[in-house]
Amino acid sequence: MKTGISPRAERGSVLIIVLWVAFGLVSLAIYFANSSSLELRAADNRVASIEAQQAIAGAARYLSNALANVTEPGLPPDPTTLRAEAVPVGEARFWLIGQSLDEEDTKDVTWGLVDEASKLNLNTATASMLQKLPQMTVNLAAAIVDWRDADSTPSDNGAEDEIYARLTPAYRCKNAPFESIEELRLVYGFTTEILFNEDANLNGALDPNENDEDTAPPKDNHDGHLDRGVLAYVTVHSKVSNVRTNGESKVNVGVVDDNALRKLMTEAGIATASVTRALLVFSTNAVPPPRGSTNPPPSTAGNNTNNSVLQFYLRSGLTAAEFQLIENDLSVSTNKVIEGLVNVNTASATVLGCLPGLDSDNKAVTLVATRTGQDTQHSIAWLKDALSAADAVKLGPYITGRSDVYSADIAALGHHGRGYQRVKFIFDSSDGFPAAPKIRQRQDLTHLGWALGQNVRRQLAEAQNTP
Repeated sequence: MKTGISPRAERGSVLIIVLWVAFGLVSLAIYFANSSSLELRAADNRVASIEAQQAIAGAARYLSNALANVTEPGLPPDPTTLRAEAVPVGEARFWLIGQSLDEEDTKDVTWGLVDEASKLNLNTATASMLQKLPQMTVNLAAAIVDWRDADSTPSDNGAEDEIYARLTPAYRCKNAPFESIEELRLVYGFTTEILFNEDANLNGALDPNENDEDTAPPKDNHDGHLDRGVLAYVTVHSKVSNVRTNGESKVNVGVVDDNALRKLMTEAGIATASVTRALLVFSTNAVPPPRGSTNPPPSTAGNNTNNSVLQFYLRSGLTAAEFQLIENDLSVSTNKVIEGLVNVNTASATVLGCLPGLDSDNKAVTLVATRTGQDTQHSIAWLKDALSAADAVKLGPYITGRSDVYSADIAALGHHGRGYQRVKFIFDSSDGFPAAPKIRQRQDLTHLGWALGQNVRRQLAEAQNTP
């Protein structure tokens, strides 16, 4: 009996089935090939990420060694020999994201270590200093002081437990020193905008999303200049050692000890006439006579106290060269380390403008302009000619010319510019010299996004397009 289906139709049906089966098999093959390709790329990215992590670990060891081998305590590694940009580690590379001393230079990233003493210390700065920072107010500064102090009594305009109890969720005021600058997020009144402002990735450079108004976060004023938040100007790590390289305490010129000071100046090779002249000044509380004069200064009531090393220098009659021979062996404190001093040779005008003696009439801006281009040799001696005596005396207790703590903001890429990673380290050398510094903090900043600037991105793209 005939079925009514011709052999040709049967062959056509079989062909269609075969084609569909072939199509399915090809689709499966393409699917699995694509999955394998994606997995291979993901594995390659994981390898690049591991390479970047290892590069960061290598960079940390490199910097630890560089800081342990500085020529004098309190000095940074020689910037002419320190490698900070696109440093190869195997197939990976790392960069040290630095901080420009010129606050107007925000077009691209600066490379190098960052001196923590170039910032205000949240645990030692007064409310009047803090409130002069960008984005700050009287209330915010008072809230910082209340957060770190030991009592539960609110200061004027401040915030203690009763304020924090009203928040959702409620918590208590810490009433203990800050352990990190990120704690500011817990202090009453602080917002992300105040902390970061336009510098969303904390790299100190104006990235495209930070100059596009409201197109992409963060909010910015699209003026072609980077406005940085509070986090860029504060620290909790600034300190300098108060011990000499021979292990002895520094000579305290807060109350001048004639014998100790005479011994120090003599051992440093300062001329006997200069030593005698300096000690005579402190024993008589007089203005030093012109150098070479044989007449003693007029005798007045004795006062051999100084509020700072800078004031000692101003009164001593020593030349800048003579003072620099003993400067790092002088102090007005008996503590083993001194916290919170601002390095006048590395701080920005914004930070310096918060300090007494520089907090009016654009004196900080003028001081930074005077500092630019001259060899300060990590000394404070140059301030004698840059400031009035009255301003120098006010400023002296708050400044230093050296630092024992540096931060290293290390970003790294694996092979083919992949696997971006970023970690910030705090290196502390205040425990002794010479010795390897201690790492006080390790903070992963990868989540903040690309921080190497547009030039590096452009260089990577050009390298990938080069045959």
